Amino acid sequence: MAKQSFSGSQAAQIAGITYRQLDYWARTNLIRPSLSDAKGSGSRRSYEYRDLLELKVIKQLLDAGIKLESVREVFNYLRSHVDTEIAAAHIVISGKAVVLCQGDQLVDVVRNGQGVLNVLPLANIKSDVDAMIVSLGDKLTMSSTQPVAVSRSSSHQSTAV
Repeated sequence: MAKQSFSGSQAAQIAGITYRQLDYWARTNLIRPSLSDAKGSGSRRSYEYRDLLELKVIKQLLDAGIKLESVREVFNYLRSHVDTEIAAAHIVISGKAVVLCQGDQLVDVVRNGQGVLNVLPLANIKSDVDAMIVSLGDKLTMSSTQPVAVSRSSSHQSTAV
């Protein structure tokens, strides 16, 4: 099955950039078309869907105030360190810093992958607490259905649980 192909003008329109930007980014190797590159006068570039995603990521980084030089550094790092599609990566932008969330680490991709912080995943805390409550509830239910021991001393009655 052939991959869907997008012309340069279609790619620029979909990504929300100008054709001139697209041309510059291709000529300076920020992003090359995956299907076919321009090979002289009259030839056309052909982009695939993954290229469109990367173009849109570049546009969003630029719109967030990241300089083009830093975007190049970000993409160099992402291409060599992210196993999935770049558009599937989780990026945090704080001022001039671009930080990639990789598993349980935050990595500053502009500073050549210097580790910044460890991430404390909180997603499972609620389910862990809920499971412990259910478990505790099961134990309380089981103990309340067992017979109650009654002992008599003097005229007082006491129950032990």
